[in-house]
Amino acid sequence: MTLLHNYYESASIILFGIGLCTLMLNQNLIKKIIGMNIMDTSIFLFLVSKGYIAGRSAPIITENYQGVNAYVNPIPSALILTGIVVAVSVTAFLLALTIKLYESYGTVDLEEILKMKGDDHGVNNKLPFS
Repeated sequence: MTLLHNYYESASIILFGIGLCTLMLNQNLIKKIIGMNIMDTSIFLFLVSKGYIAGRSAPIITENYQGVNAYVNPIPSALILTGIVVAVSVTAFLLALTIKLYESYGTVDLEEILKMKGDDHGVNNKLPFS
């Protein structure tokens, strides 16, 4: 199997890397949420690419049953729908938390928030691995 035959999987891996780098390298909380959404989308693309089988139809039986091998497996589609619901819920929750942090600290920069939090409590809080 070459890279050209697996272009959906390759695109999902590249998207996951972009999302991971965005999540890890940015201090802006909004950009971190966007990076997480890119990672979610890459997982959905990967599951769609693995669930699709060329030449098969959707598993909706109307009149003539053609056998199991004529239909695509519906489980990856159900997983994707569930994942989309969870991803939207988590995104809404994180955006609400970001709004509250902005109201409290006046910034969405994580490093600035930690500096202000350290000044409030008399403790020097640093980011891990920095």
